[in-house]
Amino acid sequence: MSVDLPNNWKPRPYQLEVFEAFRKGTKRAVLLWHRRSGKDDFALHYTACAAMQRKGNYWHMLPQANQSRRAIWDAINPRTGLKRLDEAFPPEIRAFSRSQDMMIGLKNGSTWQLAGSDSFDALVGSPPVGLIFSEYALADPKAWAMLRPILADNGGYAMMISTPRGKNHMYSQYNMAVEDPTWFASRKTALETGVFTQEQLDQEKKELISEFGPEEGMAIFNQEYMTSFDSAISGSYYAAIIDQLESKGQITSVPHDPSLPVTTAWDLGIGDATAIWFYQHVHNEIRVIDYYETSGEGLAYYAKYLKDLPYNYEQHIMPHDIRVRELGTGKSRYEMAQALRISPITIARNMPVDDGINAVRTTLPRMWFDKKKCAVGLEYLRNYHKEYDDVRKCFKNKPYHDFSSHANDAKRMYCVGYNKPVKSKPVSEIMANRQFHGVW
Repeated sequence: MSVDLPNNWKPRPYQLEVFEAFRKGTKRAVLLWHRRSGKDDFALHYTACAAMQRKGNYWHMLPQANQSRRAIWDAINPRTGLKRLDEAFPPEIRAFSRSQDMMIGLKNGSTWQLAGSDSFDALVGSPPVGLIFSEYALADPKAWAMLRPILADNGGYAMMISTPRGKNHMYSQYNMAVEDPTWFASRKTALETGVFTQEQLDQEKKELISEFGPEEGMAIFNQEYMTSFDSAISGSYYAAIIDQLESKGQITSVPHDPSLPVTTAWDLGIGDATAIWFYQHVHNEIRVIDYYETSGEGLAYYAKYLKDLPYNYEQHIMPHDIRVRELGTGKSRYEMAQALRISPITIARNMPVDDGINAVRTTLPRMWFDKKKCAVGLEYLRNYHKEYDDVRKCFKNKPYHDFSSHANDAKRMYCVGYNKPVKSKPVSEIMANRQFHGVW
């Protein structure tokens, strides 16, 4: 079966490979294509064809909802001077177009909508049959975990399209897709697609080095044009430190020791995610034994969650604004936490974010992370990065707020709020003993 839309669009050879794979029955794809390879244009045109063949709801998701309008809804193709959406969804197939919620209705009853993966939980009630994760390396990975069962149930398809951002969830997803015959995996560098000449690539590399310096400029070039996973996220605060911890064996199995108390450190969300790190202390070492994050729950939920864990709590470190009284109840969350027996509570010092980030940088080298229980938190630490100023072409001196922020705010609470060591055997000694006896 083929669908001809009145848009005069022709897929490039590597894009046609995806069409062919999906025509043969593939339902999942990871497309690791270089910058300006036409990732979003391809996804939009594929979706237009799919939506005309199967009536249903189709979503195109960027990492954050506020990016969608500028990047897709209002975007103009510089080659044609036409809006990208008018090319993918020509007027001949449209029934309506609503700018307020960025939705297009097709004459066969299908709908297409722009959304953000940061607000995926608000969209679950309207199930899609086709899903595009654009810039998936920067998206909240929980979105795919939540939406995957919907597509499994209705036989829908999903594509993750992106350039790399270090060895994060996009790295894991791509490697999984390479090994799984039910997935289609494609990785294309700028040397393979013919989009750029060698002269253009050389000029781009020269300009990036001029703007960011030799090391950062080459890292961005390799990431964006050579689709390299080896470059850390641009402007990352902690990625290099996490890589060092991994190389030193400090991201490993770090089980809970029932003989030691547990300290928690929190970022309390209001209508947002709440993040909790769990620690045990051994001489100068800090064992990070667990990480938990969820959203849409009150303090009572977290009090029960803590109670159900087999931990003996030493203290709970929380941000200074926990003492602020809420208008609805007249009580502070500090008072509510105490009433729920979340205690004892230590309130972290209120200090500038930059000072807190420096405290994390100083403290991280002493930490040992449980590889399994802290996997999500570690990924968020890797992703935490400076905000980029598109106008001035430089990084701002403040963090970029995204899905990784909550874990990092909670980590900062610990690093500025805890200074009470507990004496016991260091984890390195325990590891050596377990390795000697063959049980580690």
